[in-house]
Amino acid sequence: MSDPAAMTASPFPEQALPDWRRAVLKVGSSLLAADGGGLSPRYALGLAQFVSANVLAGREMVIVSSGAVAAGRAILPRVEANGAAMAARQALAALGQAQLIGLWQRFFERPVAQVLLTHDDLRNRRRYLNARATLNELLRLGALPVVNENDTVSVDELKLGDNDNLAATVAALVDADVLFIATDIDGLYSADPRRYASAQPIAQVHELTAEVLAMAGGSGSSAGTGGMRTKLEAASKAARLGIETILFNGRNGDVVRALAQGRLQGTRLHAAQSREAARKYWLRHAPVEPGVIWVDDGAVQAMRAKGASLLPGGITGAHGEFRRGDMVEIRSRAGDAGSEVSVARGITQYAASDIRRIAGRHSRDIEAALGYNYGGNVVHRDDLVLV
Repeated sequence: MSDPAAMTASPFPEQALPDWRRAVLKVGSSLLAADGGGLSPRYALGLAQFVSANVLAGREMVIVSSGAVAAGRAILPRVEANGAAMAARQALAALGQAQLIGLWQRFFERPVAQVLLTHDDLRNRRRYLNARATLNELLRLGALPVVNENDTVSVDELKLGDNDNLAATVAALVDADVLFIATDIDGLYSADPRRYASAQPIAQVHELTAEVLAMAGGSGSSAGTGGMRTKLEAASKAARLGIETILFNGRNGDVVRALAQGRLQGTRLHAAQSREAARKYWLRHAPVEPGVIWVDDGAVQAMRAKGASLLPGGITGAHGEFRRGDMVEIRSRAGDAGSEVSVARGITQYAASDIRRIAGRHSRDIEAALGYNYGGNVVHRDDLVLV
């Protein structure tokens, strides 16, 4: 039976997509579940072609995919996920993970990497940094990361709209320019179009006000856990970080094909400011941990004149007992008197005890000194702001 959504012209006017280099695509259960009976490639194929077209154009993409619970339900249909005990839902997620990653792998020649995260992973700064490093390395290697909530071990995360908000957090994690959210309706309407014939399409949102949030309805599909409101909440989170959000109908083949050509028929939710400005603002105002990284004049010049990262060779010492992932001050001692000068602040990739052991060394010697390494930068330029 054909799907009317796949053949119906979108009521949304066509508009250009913003320029982007890296993006996150969130795909919900309603696009992957076969009417509640396992996983179907029906809409996933078109979305995979959208991803492939952009990768061939030199862009990078990360997929945040729901569907593990729906896949598990097909393996053990006697277990009812909706309203079931948490343990039952987690068991279904464990059963369905292999099917979910297999569904995506069948569409791509490049390797697909499964990344399971919980919100606890992303709230903890050190685990956040590790997750970011892993995702960036996967992209560098040419793999396609497919991220999902680690439903098997989550406790309170399997609830309304979790993967929408997870997608916004992943977009921030990988420094994405755009968050694409594929849904089962055409975009944002002034009211729920399934209930109100007078509902009007909203092609652009410049500010997510309380009035805009009030337009969102509830969950539209028994396969997933989220509705339009959680998508707007995710868009609001992304906007604060300088990331635009695109809502589009993943069931409409014409809409998906046009999207691959840079043309949107859906809703564009604008960011409040540029991604760079949002990140620099956060770096400038986030609280710092007690402690200092001391640097020499060469490091000061490299950071100020060239926008360089802080390497161990330019470090003279570290004060305090801060840990990897902490926000710390970077200072130098100027002149013969050795007066202290604040140079920058940033997120350190190494603990104070490690920095004292690698200070003055070349980046290639980090592993020999410590027995491990988190990369050649002590503070990466993207995690650093001059003061």
